[in-house]
Amino acid sequence: SKSQAGVVKVQHILIGFQGSVPRKDIKRTMAESEALAKELLAKAKEGADFGAMVSAHTDDSAPGIYVMSDNGVDALLYPDGEVFKRSEMAKSFGDVAFQLNVGEIGMADYNVLNSPFGWHIIKRLE
Repeated sequence: SKSQAGVVKVQHILIGFQGSVPRKDIKRTMAESEALAKELLAKAKEGADFGAMVSAHTDDSAPGIYVMSDNGVDALLYPDGEVFKRSEMAKSFGDVAFQLNVGEIGMADYNVLNSPFGWHIIKRLE
């Protein structure tokens, strides 16, 4: 389906660490999580099956697909269901998602203010 200006569809893998994701019992340390996120990012960029990686690793829920509208864009026109406002998402998640071209993969690094849940490996689908 054709993407609208100001609307992106992304799939992501969240790699959290102990205490970073509410209601998830994650044992990894912050350092272990960063190492895993960088390893998964490299594999994803080499063409590994992204959906399978989400299922195997995400600390969000699979398939981890979100449609996001840019700030100020009316997303009610989007036909495929629930749309999140960019302002509702972790800031770095939105910043990376809107910089990617379709098919491209990037990462939002853990940041206590802008990406508090951990590392987001993000693939733009539309």
